[in-house]
Amino acid sequence: MQIDKLRGKQLNQLFDAILTLKDREECYRFFDDIATMNEIQALTQRLQVAKMLDEGRTYTAIAQESSASTTTISRVKRCLTYGNDGYKIVLERLKEKNEE
Repeated sequence: MQIDKLRGKQLNQLFDAILTLKDREECYRFFDDIATMNEIQALTQRLQVAKMLDEGRTYTAIAQESSASTTTISRVKRCLTYGNDGYKIVLERLKEKNEE
């Protein structure tokens, strides 16, 4: 599994730190400190692309609406199709949350 390449003490520490965040405001504060605006925007864009792909949107529509490159869209699509289901887990939980 490709995810095993990621595992390590430092990444565990980062994930543990993220898991301590209690609400959206704490997320804003933490991510503002730990990442650049460009890094945050890149992550945000990838999640938006994943959501749009999951909805069955075309590459053209996604590129126009999200300003993502076709390379980014292809990478996200590859993760949705062959990845570790991380996007699928999050997208499903977001759908459930929105239905509440």
